[in-house]
Amino acid sequence: MKQVLGGFFLMAGVLVHGQAPKYSNEFLHLGVGANAMAMGNAVVASCNDVTSAYWNPAGLAEAKEWLQVSAMHSEYFAGIAKYDYVGLSHSLGAKGTLGFTFLRFGVDDIPNTTQLIDNDGRINYDNITTFSAGDYAFMGSFARNLKVQGLSVGGTVKVIHRRIGDFAKSWGFGLDAGVRYLRNEHWRFGLVARDATSTFNAWIFNLSQDMQQVFLSTGNDLPSNGLELSLPRFIVGAAFTHPIGSKDKGFSLMTEIDVDVTTDGRRNVLVSSNPLSLDPHCGLMLGYKNLVKIRAGVSSLQKYQSLDGTSSWGMQPNLGVGIGFKAFNLDYAFTRLGAADAGYYTHIFSLKFNIAQPKKK
Repeated sequence: MKQVLGGFFLMAGVLVHGQAPKYSNEFLHLGVGANAMAMGNAVVASCNDVTSAYWNPAGLAEAKEWLQVSAMHSEYFAGIAKYDYVGLSHSLGAKGTLGFTFLRFGVDDIPNTTQLIDNDGRINYDNITTFSAGDYAFMGSFARNLKVQGLSVGGTVKVIHRRIGDFAKSWGFGLDAGVRYLRNEHWRFGLVARDATSTFNAWIFNLSQDMQQVFLSTGNDLPSNGLELSLPRFIVGAAFTHPIGSKDKGFSLMTEIDVDVTTDGRRNVLVSSNPLSLDPHCGLMLGYKNLVKIRAGVSSLQKYQSLDGTSSWGMQPNLGVGIGFKAFNLDYAFTRLGAADAGYYTHIFSLKFNIAQPKKK
């Protein structure tokens, strides 16, 4: 009985784990844009396009295009999980810039085997159905420049919907805030407060009597309605850009270092303490004008556990390249997920379009 229900209790374990405040809404921290992922997600100081609505809403103030559109699709764990992103930004001129972001991280066609064994004790494969588990986020952002030269601020309102088949669903609400300072043509600084006021998810469970009996007969606790909180996370970053050779040649080198400061206790990161943990990551970009950009980054500095039970320090390497042509950009990232000895790598592509304001007839 326990073996045939393994697929479903994978989902049940997510429900139970999801009630803890640590690692809540982690899909919101995967990142967007292959350009940022190739740099180890170290972009809160340098981001200045439509993806800023996700990374640092203050960076939207530098997105001066009438309309900018970005999209990304990636797959995790050999295609089991799918992650999709669409972003829009619209410049209001001196009034500021608006942004919209949509995210979905989901696993589809999960077998529901709770009714595999019928009332007569026989295995009936016709009773197997499938369901999807999906996390959704809808974000609205606004940014503008302040009177202080080089200083901009921005904020994001986000609505979160998480759904696991017909068994459980939640709605949540949260706020992000960011500030960005361009000191000169070389130095940029950024600060983001994600879930600034804490983000909540209100969970509602709808389990049939038969399903509740399966939980109890296999020694599992029944999940109950409740409130899940995501505590604030602060990200501070500094970026330095310098031309290579004379400016008219168009070559430049940019590097950025970011530090994530989480407030939910000890995490498996470089500096783990209670209640604050520090997770540094950095990126490097070599560019030729806006035509070609080569990127590399390091993230996830933490202890990785091997199958034999031993652990060692490791990191996640990231590489990528970007190509731009007029109003179009194509970015690619090659990155690893999981432990160093797992050897699992993934390819991520993202697109970005600049659309000019239609001319009045």
